Amino acid sequence: MPKIAVAEGDGIGKEVIPVAVRVIAAVRPDLEFFPVEVGYGRWERTGEAITPAEIRAMKEADAVLFGAVTTPPDPNYRSVVVRMRKELDLYANVRPVRGGDADIVIVRENTEGLYSGIEEVGPDRATTVRLVTRKGSERIARFACGLAKGRRHLTVGHKANVLKADTLFREACIAAAAEAGVPVREKFIDALCLDVLQHPRDYDVIVTENMFGDILSDVAAYLVGGLGMLPSGNIGDRHALFEPVHGSAPKHAGRNTANPVAAVRSGAMLLGHLGDREGEARIERAIGRALSSGVKTRDLGGAAGTREMGEAIVAALGERPADRGEPCLD
Repeated sequence: MPKIAVAEGDGIGKEVIPVAVRVIAAVRPDLEFFPVEVGYGRWERTGEAITPAEIRAMKEADAVLFGAVTTPPDPNYRSVVVRMRKELDLYANVRPVRGGDADIVIVRENTEGLYSGIEEVGPDRATTVRLVTRKGSERIARFACGLAKGRRHLTVGHKANVLKADTLFREACIAAAAEAGVPVREKFIDALCLDVLQHPRDYDVIVTENMFGDILSDVAAYLVGGLGMLPSGNIGDRHALFEPVHGSAPKHAGRNTANPVAAVRSGAMLLGHLGDREGEARIERAIGRALSSGVKTRDLGGAAGTREMGEAIVAALGERPADRGEPCLD
């Protein structure tokens, strides 16, 4: 029986992830879910946002479903997300942007760049090292080319005209594309952010370094209705974690207003990663049917709450929300 670690995190993560679990359980009642507590709330209570025990639990799971965490501007607080990505070696961040005129997959290097955690803060100067290695660049390039095979082409987003580290990244991507036989082109990241909005049909698979991919995927969310619609997967050679792209949005927490679609779609990606492509497709179809029926959260111009949106998705699967009861997080 596949085991799924569920880390709700903070803020609206505690509302959207239970909805995602409910939808996944409706499709795959054989899955076993177990909770893992991480985040700012835990840090406030215990002084630790995540411990080695949680990392071990995630490594033992077949996949992780993660919500969002609040990161305070406190030098003593170590980013939970950065630590998980590094310790589980989740080097590929995959963010599909599908809807309307867009069918784009943004592949973001996930362990280096400005988010590598190499920082120094003094009274008059703060420094963050933007780390780009050949190993990191080559493996994310190979991963992106693997996704681009069977599709149309690969676009490399970089700023090599200004940032010398991007020369290494650019060369690794172009070399990997040539080896894989994938058509490749390149574009400066600032121009790419605008062009992907103006001409989304021109793009297929896009690969970038860490921070550029973070920004680009948030920009591209505009094409499909905002961050409440965008899922992501964090993939490594042995482990995988799936999470909505949006943050913890603490000011919206506890109000039953958050859009759970990104979390549900992240759950669908999780099923696809486990090899259940039909389960993934069923969830995507159910989301489409629920939205087409007029059930939408406020960010999409509707009036449905988080729970109501989830109930509509489960109903669109062909099951009543109460048919299976609430999945148990032992």
